[in-house]
Amino acid sequence: MLLDTYGRVATDLRVSLTDRCNLRCVYCMPEEGLQWLAKPDLLTDDEIVRLIRIAVTLLGVTEVRFTGGEPLLRPGLVSIVERSARLTPRPRMSLTTNGIGLKRTAGALKAAGLDRINVSLDTLRPEVFQRLTRRDRHQDVLDGLRAAREAGLTPVKVNTVLMPGLNDDEAPELLAWALAEGYELRFIEQMPLDAQHGWKREGMITAGDILNTLRARFTLTPEGGEERGSSPAERWLVDGGPHRVGVIGSVTRPFCAACDRTRLTADGQVRTCLFAQEETDLRAALRSDAPDEEIAGMWRAAMRGKKAGSGLDDPSFLQPSRPMSAIGG
Repeated sequence: MLLDTYGRVATDLRVSLTDRCNLRCVYCMPEEGLQWLAKPDLLTDDEIVRLIRIAVTLLGVTEVRFTGGEPLLRPGLVSIVERSARLTPRPRMSLTTNGIGLKRTAGALKAAGLDRINVSLDTLRPEVFQRLTRRDRHQDVLDGLRAAREAGLTPVKVNTVLMPGLNDDEAPELLAWALAEGYELRFIEQMPLDAQHGWKREGMITAGDILNTLRARFTLTPEGGEERGSSPAERWLVDGGPHRVGVIGSVTRPFCAACDRTRLTADGQVRTCLFAQEETDLRAALRSDAPDEEIAGMWRAAMRGKKAGSGLDDPSFLQPSRPMSAIGG
């Protein structure tokens, strides 16, 4: 069990498979990209699967989310999913992607055992997509979304970040589109995870702003706390249901008290929080032939040090020492 000193139990493992990405989103990294991790620093496929096995069989993890960077860039992705699906007990598995390349991989991922998928899409306008991501790949993302739905990777969730002066007027349009396509839309407040440290609390589009904009066109009924559980998203029924929309207010509506996540970076570091400054090195233990129980003990010790909150509400908050692409969203 991964128990912290505040009584929270981590059962949801986020695994970053790579720090690389084929987009350059303005809220994540600079246009010229970043210095990627060297290949020897990355966990191998076998090392990733071993750590997932330790988490599932020794530490009580029941859900695994594969992230990046962009996880579809990981050559061994399908094999990692397939091997993880053979574990007993079998974890529920999902993946967060920018959708580029999903059209050709959705079927294989479903056959390997992936249960569902989250796709990042911030706009319905190709020209705005190019400004936000610095790439002309909007249609590829739409095609990937359809492929995921057709493959049965459902519910297909769409993650959207609203940026002032770029796409902040699109919330109602995006929700109407998601309802028509059968996707579950989730708006996410912009977080301080950009490598260039350009994030500013002033002027950010808040959860309250998003809800006010949506209510001008839709009737939103709160789903309730029991249904939410440890989910980061507050969810509302749209026009009486059954469709829902979610809002993740990491900055203005933190959900740290119910957090059940533990994170593994692409280079084998345990992080207790997306915004943590400390890491615990499991890669070195793996490569020094430490037994499973020793590695599990290191993981337990790391989680006992988890803080009560993210620190985002502290005026002296320091951004993570590494950009989101290296940590995993």
